[in-house]
Amino acid sequence: MQYNYKFISAVLLLFFSLGQQALLAQTSPIGMKNGNKLWYTQPAADWMEALPIGNGKLGAMVFGGVESERLQLNEESVWAGPPIPENRVGAFKSIEKARALIFQGDYLEANKVMQDNVMGERIAPRSYQPLGNLILNFNLKGSPTDYRRELDLKRAIAKTDFTVNGVRYTREYFSSAIENTIVVVLTANQPKAISLELKMDRKADFEVAGVGKNRLRMWGQASQKGKHLGVKYETQVMALPKGGKMSSENGNIKITAANSVVLLVSAKTDYNKKDPFSPFTENLSTACASVLKKTARKSVKKLKEEHIDDYQHYFNRVVLDLGSFPGEDKPTNERLEAVINGADDPGLMELYFQYGRYLLISSSRPGSLPANLQGIWNDHLAAPWNSDYHTNINMQMNYWPAEVANLSECHEPFFEFIESLVPSGKKTAKEVYDSEGFVVHHTTDVWHWTSPIGKVQYGMWPMGGAWCTRHFMEHYSFTGDTTFLAEQAYPIMKESAKFLLDWLVTDPRSGKLVSGPSTSPENKFYTPKNGEKFANVDMGNAMDQEIIWDNFSNVLEAAKILKIEDAFVDEVKAALSNLSLPKIGSDGRLMEWSQEFDEVDKGHRHLSHLYGLYPGKQFDKKKTPYYIDAINRSIEHRLSNGGGHTGWSRAWIINFYARLGNADKAYENMKVLLAKSTATNLFDYHPPFQIDGNFGGTAGIAEMILQSHETDENGNTIINLLPALPSEWPTGSVSGLKARGGFEVSFAWENGVLKSVSLISSGASICKVQVGDSITELVFATAEKQTLTEFK
Repeated sequence: MQYNYKFISAVLLLFFSLGQQALLAQTSPIGMKNGNKLWYTQPAADWMEALPIGNGKLGAMVFGGVESERLQLNEESVWAGPPIPENRVGAFKSIEKARALIFQGDYLEANKVMQDNVMGERIAPRSYQPLGNLILNFNLKGSPTDYRRELDLKRAIAKTDFTVNGVRYTREYFSSAIENTIVVVLTANQPKAISLELKMDRKADFEVAGVGKNRLRMWGQASQKGKHLGVKYETQVMALPKGGKMSSENGNIKITAANSVVLLVSAKTDYNKKDPFSPFTENLSTACASVLKKTARKSVKKLKEEHIDDYQHYFNRVVLDLGSFPGEDKPTNERLEAVINGADDPGLMELYFQYGRYLLISSSRPGSLPANLQGIWNDHLAAPWNSDYHTNINMQMNYWPAEVANLSECHEPFFEFIESLVPSGKKTAKEVYDSEGFVVHHTTDVWHWTSPIGKVQYGMWPMGGAWCTRHFMEHYSFTGDTTFLAEQAYPIMKESAKFLLDWLVTDPRSGKLVSGPSTSPENKFYTPKNGEKFANVDMGNAMDQEIIWDNFSNVLEAAKILKIEDAFVDEVKAALSNLSLPKIGSDGRLMEWSQEFDEVDKGHRHLSHLYGLYPGKQFDKKKTPYYIDAINRSIEHRLSNGGGHTGWSRAWIINFYARLGNADKAYENMKVLLAKSTATNLFDYHPPFQIDGNFGGTAGIAEMILQSHETDENGNTIINLLPALPSEWPTGSVSGLKARGGFEVSFAWENGVLKSVSLISSGASICKVQVGDSITELVFATAEKQTLTEFK
């Protein structure tokens, strides 16, 4: 099946935006809510209670203080710099030795060989960093009453309201992607009521100066205590009061007795994402000032309208209603506390889903860098794990909801970034492994390095690039964009496959092709010959084999669609047919390693060996039923030994159970994600804060109500509706979710029974709609809409 999504996307978007609300009213007995707000009755006490705003590049955490307000600012490219990790040239000779040792059963010595001769130095801290702080100190007399702060997900605006001495103060905050400017609007219901001083600061490496009466500039160069000199930055704030007086001195701006005040914040860096070691040379001060002056020519009304229209172009595509429940009119922190104490709150899960979409829109837009470990929101000069791009699940999990949640454009920064790693990845493949193709290990950052670094336990894992390439195929699967498939997806999947073909070796014990030496991400096992000593590397770990199966299968599928038949395709076919597959142990669990090793950490946070269930599609009830029981046993074993204790791990488990069709377990783990791994501002705790759990949880909710990873014998998409619907969501509706095959899907259910479904196809195609045991085949013309209300 071939169809070009880009050719019809504009028509479809217009068609759906006009019909979406009518469709929801038609298919849903509930209709649309006016919620989608996080709100609180007190200011944030700390960073994990503040509310995030962002436009993909420029973000802030808003604390909602009364007498003193802080906006903690971030710009996506403020990173400390070189030196970066380097390849251990010629390491392939030691790799060959380690392989022989593993096949002989000497895992400890193989571990040592890899550590001593292959792994590069981990250089840390060398972190993503905050841009700085904008501090607003207000001249207020009296205690506030009727306080409320909120984040409106519908409009992407944070707001604080309160009353002091009879004056109602309102403060609004948003980050405009149109202007690449943060806008702060301060108003009061009485004239001359706003007096404040504002300043900017940073924890290190900054200078501040005034520019005329109404502007401050702060500039510097990111570093780690003077070392690792990185990106040069500048940020400026412009104050635009109406009425009152304004003055500036000593790097502060003072405003007295204004009727209202608008603050505009811009930021620029010299980071060049196409060539990070050739920074831009533009004058950052001039660039910031230019942005502010351009933005200042627009009225607040115009700025807000354009911001909302731009944001809602993404956000309004999906409307989710999981039903009403007592207590949903309470502040968000009280609702979360109730869930912690055992209450059910479907509306909070609905809010969590839309919050995940909000965070992705706000941290990953076309033209931006991809969302890192903290999206774009980080208050640490030396962030946990450098707030980098961890490619052994975390970066990928950030983008699990992108396609299904109808935010395909937000996936683009991920594609652009992974493509930027190919030159370095090819160099690493040649120097370290003497291999063709490109390779990425467990982590990287904006300097585009790809070397294996640090400890073998986490660093000796050359599968990061291969995993990332599956996202390219997913984008095609959801959009049907054959141009993207031909020009971006197939080339990068091929480069990854070329490395994997060279990397695989024949296991003398089985005659099958295996990967290694490699770790199963961040895990370890007791060695059979050495008692209580443990090792990390093996040959043929389950996750490696599943990722390789996935990559080869995607390459062959793409080649078939593109009608490519050549020697490379034949080589991939031959390798796939002889690839070693994961084994089931004597206890009935899916084996993580090639042998039945005793695990050191039986509740390990990574469930790497289950990749083939989710996000992969190697295992399912129909084609591989013999694996399903083993997978269930593996999950239960991990959980019974304390697994799922990080937010992102728990989110992964939700998706596992959704794929397995286990609604009760998926819902149970969704509640645990909220109760144990979610802060009052709904940020995910690792702990500490990592945003991947938010995105994984969002994907999990979608996976519970819609799945489309299976195909029939002719390659047509099977759209499975309500595959893991919990009894706690008896009545609900959704509009605008995406399914593979190029479909946009809206449906409603009552008392656990599907009542209606409407589908719009982006191309001429066939799909099958599955509801329980009922399967209905539908044939579509391009841009055709069909609705079902009866299911056989």
